[in-house]
Amino acid sequence: MDLSRPRCRLWRELVLLLACMICQASSQIYIALDSLIRVERYSSSLAIENAPEDVQEYSWHQGANDTEENLIISYNTTSHSRRDGPVYSGRESVPTRGALRIRRSQLNDMGNYTVRVDTINDTQRATGWLEILELEIPQISVNTTSVVDGEDAVAATCYTNDSHVQWFVNYVPVSSNYRMTISPDNKTLVIRMFGRFNSPLQCGIEILPELIQKSDLVYVTVAYGPYSLLLSSSPTDFNGILSAEIGSQVEMECVSYSRPESKYRWIHNGSLLSFSEKNITLPSLTWGQMGRYRCIAENPATQVTLYEEVHVQAPYEAQACYQQKFHHLRILVGASHHIHSSGLHPLPYSPDPCPVQTLLYQDKTGQARR
Repeated sequence: MDLSRPRCRLWRELVLLLACMICQASSQIYIALDSLIRVERYSSSLAIENAPEDVQEYSWHQGANDTEENLIISYNTTSHSRRDGPVYSGRESVPTRGALRIRRSQLNDMGNYTVRVDTINDTQRATGWLEILELEIPQISVNTTSVVDGEDAVAATCYTNDSHVQWFVNYVPVSSNYRMTISPDNKTLVIRMFGRFNSPLQCGIEILPELIQKSDLVYVTVAYGPYSLLLSSSPTDFNGILSAEIGSQVEMECVSYSRPESKYRWIHNGSLLSFSEKNITLPSLTWGQMGRYRCIAENPATQVTLYEEVHVQAPYEAQACYQQKFHHLRILVGASHHIHSSGLHPLPYSPDPCPVQTLLYQDKTGQARR
């Protein structure tokens, strides 16, 4: 017995019946939901489909009927005015196309909503169900909140029941690479040699397609430096030599790039000075204040230390020192050229020909003193 023909005829009749029902209902309004935004704390939207062109007023009600007691908000298209009803919460609005927008949706917003559309000659009603998904906010923790740049590892854990976990390092989504590893269940991130540009950390879960709910930001304090040390002065030093007149004001300042901020020490002619500021001001330079000043910057967290020096000298001493240094440099350059051209062994290191400790000056009697 061949059943294919009756079965085919039955399906054809069902399709025709459904098409007829759609045709009859095509002129009726209905509520359409945007499933991408029906989540707690996000905006929800209930749109009206098949709305006629000559609408005069849209009225939205909470529940399955359109009584005045459950009116949320209405919008008059003629006067472009709105009217708030008894159950208006302050989060609802109706744009010109008549949709109901609910900002910062809450779980108690879930339920039936009825819209009444008034035209010049007709009134239509439609009821739709709005379901609000409860939002899960993942939690994050780290094994430490203080590291040294490029030396320590940081492990972060994301606490969630969701298996679709996304990690963000300094706001950028990341995956496993040579510096960081994500566990097979995606809930643990380990960053080896954590750097100062790896903070903050954050994890997220995909609650709906293309909608990521992120955890709070976790900041890791990274100690680094000092990476550079600049010793500036007034008057300006030249090649580490500061020329200043007796009685003039001399200022020296150290600037380093580090976190936490560097601690500073000053040494004058081999003796540690009693203060630890980044700058020194000599309001009236004396002979005893002449000599070599060394600024030392130290980061106690990274245990890295840098230093710079400047020689404070009288103008004529500085000029003589410049000449000696220039002459010494010419000798070294000539000797280096001779060595390279003749194949001889390099000369041993030659010290600075003009160290501060050996410079002489004349006192008021004309006698030379150290």
